[in-house]
Parts: sequence; structure tokens; C-alpha cells
Amino acid sequence: MTDNDQPEDLDGPVADPGHHRVVFENEHVRVIETLIRPGDATEVHTHLARHLTVVRSGTHFIRRDRTGALLVDTRDDPDFVLPGQLWSEGIPAHTLENAGEEDIALTSVELKS
Repeated sequence: MTDNDQPEDLDGPVADPGHHRVVFENEHVRVIETLIRPGDATEVHTHLARHLTVVRSGTHFIRRDRTGALLVDTRDDPDFVLPGQLWSEGIPAHTLENAGEEDIALTSVELKS
């Protein structure tokens, strides 16, 4: 288990390699690319490290917790726009469904320190 009491096998690239892939890693950072096609959804996974995400494309999404309970549905806000960059202190177990009409394409830089 990790410090956040989440199984390490829920790490994005481990639990959901069909949508997440490590493109660079060293002792300081790990860079992950995420691609979710319209209508597709990820497996339950985590992003526990602090990270900066650069949004390359995407519109609407639905995020659920590990039990399937709805956390966020951006379609509830017709004016919603994904920001270009997002900072996170870590994200516990969740799924992400692409509810938009274009790919959700993200690049995340996780800090290791």
C-alpha cells in the first residue's frame, strides 16, 4: 500500500495501460501520457503523486469513484472548458469517461520528491 492507503497496483499505467503510458522517467519525475477516446472510459486507477497535467485536447468528462459513485459530470455546466493546465496533490481511485466528442489527451508530470 502507498502512503495514501491505496493499492500500488491501481497506479494509472499499471491498472489501466490501455489509456496511460509512461513516456519518461528518472529519479525526479515520471511523465505519463493519457488518451481516452470519445465514449471510452478508464479502468479504476489512481494518480497519487503530486503532478502537473497539460491538457492537449478534450471537452467533457465524467469522473466516478472506485465504487461507481458520480463525482463530476462536466456536462452539467454547458459553459465548461477544460483548462490548459491542472495542478493536483494526487487523485485517489477513480474512473474517467470521455463524454465529449474529441479525444481527451493529457500529459502529466509527476514529482517524485
